[in-house]
Amino acid sequence: MIHVEHLTKRYAGRTAVDRISFDVGRGEIVGFLGPNGAGKSTTLRILTCFLSATEGTATVAGHDIFKDSIAVRRHVGYMPENVPLYTDMRIHEYLRFRARLKGLGWRESRRAVEEAMDICALADVRSKLIGTLSKGYRQRVGLADALVNKPDLLILDEPTNGLDPNQIRQVRELIRQLGERHTILISTHILHEVEMTCGRVIILHRGRIKASDTPKNLIRRLRDAGAVRMEILDPPADTIALLERLPGVKSAAHIETRQGWACVEIRTDSLVDVREEIYNLAVAKRWKLRELTRHQASLEDAFVDIIQDAGKDG
Repeated sequence: MIHVEHLTKRYAGRTAVDRISFDVGRGEIVGFLGPNGAGKSTTLRILTCFLSATEGTATVAGHDIFKDSIAVRRHVGYMPENVPLYTDMRIHEYLRFRARLKGLGWRESRRAVEEAMDICALADVRSKLIGTLSKGYRQRVGLADALVNKPDLLILDEPTNGLDPNQIRQVRELIRQLGERHTILISTHILHEVEMTCGRVIILHRGRIKASDTPKNLIRRLRDAGAVRMEILDPPADTIALLERLPGVKSAAHIETRQGWACVEIRTDSLVDVREEIYNLAVAKRWKLRELTRHQASLEDAFVDIIQDAGKDG
């Protein structure tokens, strides 16, 4: 669906996007991640033909974004970070206006608007002025706008920006449903949502791609992928050595002791849960435990690790 090769965007005095190459296949939901200033929004604007590139090539649905931008726009639904809306229009009026701008006929636009409002749960507020809507509903209107021409590709830039936790959950479920019919490229800072929604992740740093893989594979690459916290009463001298002999354990270390209870942190291999083995060992050695808690590495941990490494490399 998307093919990008050596794409570059330079401004006076700086390079926002630096010779990046990637592909997004039809039907994928791909997270586009990076710290502020990494080049995410610039790349998305280039792919949607809002910006021109300095160098490189890119195609969307087989159409060159530089030579055939009109055809590209017919295949793309774009929701920018700050959705520009006409606040003095009613929802259904605005969406019909947008549908006509995107080339839909009068009858076709009416059907398309009704479908988009149903998908985004806007039918019950269709006659409200956009200026009176909450942030969550404005985001829904922006998403309905992106969907109204039934595009093959949805490009969503911070779709949950400014939403409360309940609204974020609703948008996440909606994106999952849309993924059954659309290819989706989504940029967001909420990594937990990406981990639950996206099948693949592309991470940018200073305009360059630093990682491209599934969330699980990125987590497996972590040096300290998982950990178990254990509290044990008056641990014997050989406790650390015994723990480090367990399969899947990378290291164990005593952190602190309070009122005789020692806190031990046990580092493990990625996606491995060693709590049962630790419990069996504790039973065999008659250790007294009061805590055995697993910390499983997340996409956020992987993201921080990758960005820190990228910062060291310059």
